[in-house]
Amino acid sequence: MTAHSSAGIARWRQIADHLRLDIAEGRLSDMLPSEARLAERFAVNRHTVRRAIATLAEEGLLSATRGRGTFVTPRPGRIIYPVGSSSRFSENIGAASREPGGSMIGAVREAASADVAGHFGCRTGVPLVRLELLRVADGAPLIVSTVWFEEARVPGIVAAYAEAGSITRALASLGHADQRRLWTRVAAIAAEPGDAEHLGCPLAAPLIATTSLTVTVAGEPLQYARSRFLGSRVELVFDHAGEARPPEGS
Repeated sequence: MTAHSSAGIARWRQIADHLRLDIAEGRLSDMLPSEARLAERFAVNRHTVRRAIATLAEEGLLSATRGRGTFVTPRPGRIIYPVGSSSRFSENIGAASREPGGSMIGAVREAASADVAGHFGCRTGVPLVRLELLRVADGAPLIVSTVWFEEARVPGIVAAYAEAGSITRALASLGHADQRRLWTRVAAIAAEPGDAEHLGCPLAAPLIATTSLTVTVAGEPLQYARSRFLGSRVELVFDHAGEARPPEGS
């Protein structure tokens, strides 16, 4: 594969992106090919390759050993992330001996589209609140989530999340301590620009996308979410109780 300049992106940066993706997907996991081999692969000079390697070394992805070469830095094991009817982000990350954290990167009030309204069982145009969340483990980005709530059911959800720093605790403060995930759908996707920026991964890096519906104890829709997990850092394990299934085309 060659790296050609496009859209004003320097060639060394393109090479760094290619190598970063190779590392994330496991194609590079030990010793890096020589500068000469990489220069041939990307049709550039060695100085350009050297700059790309230096960038990845600064990111901690590569390390040089005198007399031996440049090696991919061993990655910590993937986080085992259970997905079940009562899954909670903080509990899952804590159980993996990591420190959970997160931040709200966006919050808007919007009218329900036909698709989202269908999940809430409400009319198109009903006021919803949409939160954009970045969730981290040990300070490293792990998940970007887009979460919708019916505004009338959880008034004050934005302030509650800002105060609690957790969807579970925010909902509990609004009278919804008991909730359960009804269904989850999973797909493999490529990282788009916004997600790549927040997750710190290359464009088109492999992500695990989940779509889910959480309901109250009475079975009323409470939260509809679309989350994108960094595929190189997490392994999902499903343990759903019951036979609920997502509707076709969700």
